[in-house]
Amino acid sequence: MEIVRCEGSNICYSDQGKGDVIVLLHGFCGSAEYWEKVIPGLVKDYRVIAPDLRGHGASDAPLGAYTIEQMADDVLSLLNMLEIEECYLLGHSLGGYITLSFAQRHASRLKGFGLIHSTGYPDGEEAKENRLRSVSMIQNEGIFAFVDQLVPGLFAPGAATQLVERAKEIGYKTPPQGAAGAALAMRERPDRRDVISATALPVLLVAGAEDSKVAPEQTFTSDNRNITKVTLEGVGHMSMFEAPERLVQSIKDFVLSANE
Repeated sequence: MEIVRCEGSNICYSDQGKGDVIVLLHGFCGSAEYWEKVIPGLVKDYRVIAPDLRGHGASDAPLGAYTIEQMADDVLSLLNMLEIEECYLLGHSLGGYITLSFAQRHASRLKGFGLIHSTGYPDGEEAKENRLRSVSMIQNEGIFAFVDQLVPGLFAPGAATQLVERAKEIGYKTPPQGAAGAALAMRERPDRRDVISATALPVLLVAGAEDSKVAPEQTFTSDNRNITKVTLEGVGHMSMFEAPERLVQSIKDFVLSANE
């Protein structure tokens, strides 16, 4: 992992391989380590960059509420520092919300983008209340207790215990103020379904058939011809752990078709 200073904050990231650039954005209470089973399958053909998002992993975790736009601009700053003009930007869950913000405002920097177990819908009222409960739990009970109750529900029923435990280990490293700041960012994000339906860029939408957090119909919000839809059977919200080989193949197929 390397560290670069972007807009006054330190962003930690991994940068491996050569070729077309694929940037992978992890989900809430994750880090670049979320992609540890995915990156090896991509770096033979592509340059893969995976940052720890603001408030996560080894990146800086400022106090206070974040915005999705701030987190997207962190990614833009990283690309600028690395002198990367264009990339494929793929985001898991929270990372997908950031991807949509980036695509809305910086489309010229993208060759294509994708959501992995994510959605263009905003939080509903119940979800917004749940975000506040999450912040309260993080502040009052700590990140370990919060991650312990969060992570198991991200996986499909019957997922291997070691996969769940590995995701927890990664989550425990999330600075509490970072988790709280990101939860508030997700709470305030706008409806960005129009970013998916209006873009002329190639779009990859990946859903888990057994995802209890983001159902496939919440991911598949457009039927435009430039959109590739993938449903992973037997998978919940965490295909990078549950079915990394199938996720890698979906990404490779998408990039190949986008380059044709």
